[in-house]
Amino acid sequence: QVQLVESGGGLVQAGGSLRLSCAASGRTFSTYAMGWFRQAPGKERELVAAISSSGGSKYHRDSVKGRFTISRDNAKNTVYLQMNSLKPEDTAVYYCTTSRSRLPRLATEYEYWGQGTQVTVSS
Repeated sequence: QVQLVESGGGLVQAGGSLRLSCAASGRTFSTYAMGWFRQAPGKERELVAAISSSGGSKYHRDSVKGRFTISRDNAKNTVYLQMNSLKPEDTAVYYCTTSRSRLPRLATEYEYWGQGTQVTVSS
């Protein structure tokens, strides 16, 4: 079992920045790929970014490339999502999740999910 706790969400103006953190319990963090999903009201949940267990491989969806960066610190059992140049369309609940796949892109490949943290970007 893995427990995940997201933090760092909040209300910001367009163009601002936030850094989301996800702290994981257990001793197996370094064996998991990690992902950040988001879900806006009335929209499907979508993968924002993913990172392999070692941090050697990353994925960012096209709409956030150049603005968001996923990273991890296995010594701290933590994964991050640095969010710059935020736009109103980034408003969503952001979820941290784990996977046993190398660099998964499908929600079905993820196993444990955090409770989510709200990100609201005003125009």
